[in-house]
Amino acid sequence: MEKQKIVLVSYHNSLPFLYGLEHSEYIKNNCEIILKYPSECANLLYEKKCDVALVPVGIIPNLKISYIVSKYCIGAEGKVRSVILASRVPMEHITHVYLDYQSATSVRLVKLLAKNYWKISPEFIQSKPGYEKEIKGTTAGLIIGDRCFEYDNFEYQYDLAEEWIKFTGYPFVFAAWLAVRPVKPELKVALNEALEFGVNNISDVIQTYKKRFVKNFNAVEYYNKNISYYLNENKSKGMNTFIKYLCVENREESLLKRQLFAQK
Repeated sequence: MEKQKIVLVSYHNSLPFLYGLEHSEYIKNNCEIILKYPSECANLLYEKKCDVALVPVGIIPNLKISYIVSKYCIGAEGKVRSVILASRVPMEHITHVYLDYQSATSVRLVKLLAKNYWKISPEFIQSKPGYEKEIKGTTAGLIIGDRCFEYDNFEYQYDLAEEWIKFTGYPFVFAAWLAVRPVKPELKVALNEALEFGVNNISDVIQTYKKRFVKNFNAVEYYNKNISYYLNENKSKGMNTFIKYLCVENREESLLKRQLFAQK
């Protein structure tokens, strides 16, 4: 029998989930675990090449149907430290922003904050690997994931979770566990039990994966203070608020495209 596929992000923030999955007998016997960048996780879910996936919540408006299959998520109730706008100059002097190629959700978040909260209109630039070295002058860059700890020498670092909280008053949810078709009840139960086990054993997680950690990564602080894993009511409100903004943005983009087409 073909194994069920579970996809999750290959960043430090998902290691507690990975630890739990690797210690679940049901998962080991019945599932295949796949690690990818956030954008790649989203594509596998879009294409129905997996059963459940930890994916950026920014894809939800683009899915015809989706199911949240877990009470756990990648969220933040304060500084997240692993999603930042890095700059050599203050916010008001930024003219260009490189967009991280690994996650569409963080890209949409930085654009949303720029327009609605920071009130700036920089030119956004699609990036390629190595773009972090091009962050200089008035050109800033969105950096996500483990690389934030490697590139920590910028004069100005705007934490996007913290900025979102200032803007809305809600926590931010970066990724949630989704499916695009009904999930077997036994998989859903095993998944949540595994995730709970991982989140409740952070010390063991750190000990198990410490050789993977990038330079300057404070694992104890990150897992206990920066990442918040439980998808509670307040996080759900924050996630729904973000999705509403994206839906409005999608309608505006669709209207603009129709207007441009009509002018041709």
